[in-house]
Amino acid sequence: MTAKPNMRNPVHFLAFGFGSGLSPKAPGTMGTLVAVPIWYAAAQLPLVGYVTVLLLVIAVGPWLCGRTSRDLGVHDHGGIVWDEIAGFLLTMVLVPVGILPALLGFAFFRLFDIVKPWPIGWLDQHIHGGSGIMVDDLVAGIYAWIALQLTLQAVLLVG
Repeated sequence: MTAKPNMRNPVHFLAFGFGSGLSPKAPGTMGTLVAVPIWYAAAQLPLVGYVTVLLLVIAVGPWLCGRTSRDLGVHDHGGIVWDEIAGFLLTMVLVPVGILPALLGFAFFRLFDIVKPWPIGWLDQHIHGGSGIMVDDLVAGIYAWIALQLTLQAVLLVG
């Protein structure tokens, strides 16, 4: 039996995506949904501001996720979704603000995070601790970024 997160603990609150990770169904998807308004707000900043937000989210992630994981007594508890927030923000670097790019980015990120093509699945199984919780979602974010950029370029060429 693992401990339940304490949403009054700011570390748990953040690691659980402001509570979105408590969803009984698809907590990773709920965590990614929480990332959408964060992306929208950060996308209003100049590129250096967006990248600063992204790097801060990534930098604190291993500590937040690792600490929460240790507190709960389980590696990569399904409700820890800070990694999804980071992965989605990475997916959306240099993406124009709009409904279609947001939907495509969301879909591509969730696809790669769920399917876990190589090396994402391998990383998920072999790297432990807070860094392990983060790294597979960051690689999924890179894969999703590439797919999204290629798709957006194809749409621009066709349109």
